Amino acid sequence: MRKLLNTLFVTMPDTYLSRDGENVVIKNEEGIIARYPLHNLEAICTFGYAGISPALMGACAERNIDLTFMTRSGRFLARVIGEDKGNVLLRKEQYRISDDVKRSALAARNMITGKLYNYKWILERAARDYALRIDVNKLKQVSASLTETMKLVRSVEDLDILRGLEGAAAVQYNAVFDSLILQQKEHFYFRGRNKRPPLDNVNALLSFAYTLLSNEVKAALEAVGLDPYVGFLHRDRPGRASLALDMMEELRGIYADRLILFLINKKMVNDKGFHKKENGAVIMDDETRKTVLKAWQERKQEKIIHPYLHEKISWGLVPYAQALLLARTIRGDLDEYPPFLWK
Repeated sequence: MRKLLNTLFVTMPDTYLSRDGENVVIKNEEGIIARYPLHNLEAICTFGYAGISPALMGACAERNIDLTFMTRSGRFLARVIGEDKGNVLLRKEQYRISDDVKRSALAARNMITGKLYNYKWILERAARDYALRIDVNKLKQVSASLTETMKLVRSVEDLDILRGLEGAAAVQYNAVFDSLILQQKEHFYFRGRNKRPPLDNVNALLSFAYTLLSNEVKAALEAVGLDPYVGFLHRDRPGRASLALDMMEELRGIYADRLILFLINKKMVNDKGFHKKENGAVIMDDETRKTVLKAWQERKQEKIIHPYLHEKISWGLVPYAQALLLARTIRGDLDEYPPFLWK
């Protein structure tokens, strides 16, 4: 399994990245700001960068260090990776499954089951821990509905029906998500999912977290030899990492939503870190982005027992564990894909 190292996030504006021997050097007009050993890095993610040297790009490609470029608002721009050495037989079977809509539905339905299961237990945990502060009956009703939807999903063999069930369940979950926000309600509220651009503080946080998760899942799929752009539930579209979006579904709630709720409810972020543009788009400032990134990295280091593998791993390795299980399923080593189910 791939060793979990560190991701270097470069959030300072107008910085230039270069290579000095076996180090990444970060500099601006005033001189060198910092340097980090390449052997300690798994990935480099830059926001609003001024540039990067060809020597550093080459060094990253040789060492399989993912290099990701983002806008300052957190929108994904591009990734630079090394030579693709994926297993051709594995990818050919992945393409065969994707071309067959029935096999695609069978492959995707466990991912959706994982998504609904994890949504259910986010609500159950909130109902247990904050019974005096939220409408428990409302959360219990949605939880029960998610359970019934999971039963239907398990027998679906049609992609359109699967999408319909997933969409209806997501609407129910989103309808009660606002009640999970317990602090700073005047400035942090959720009236529904909006993106491109996000129109409120909570959606700005969620979009940023989903972008981070997407990058991690894409890297994990590539690491095990799968093509992140050929999916099962999400169909082919130029430039869209469809398989990464498929596998993200089961991780959205527990990996991203819970972190954002934690940051809001613990008042680690506040309304002063967000700005609304003329078109209504809400963006985070640099300090808020750094707060989210710091919490994201700390969460990745926390240890858990994987519910299927029964091995102690860090949260940061969960996407790699799931990508490995998906690859084994496609190869025929497993009868069906085991989603990540977390209470």
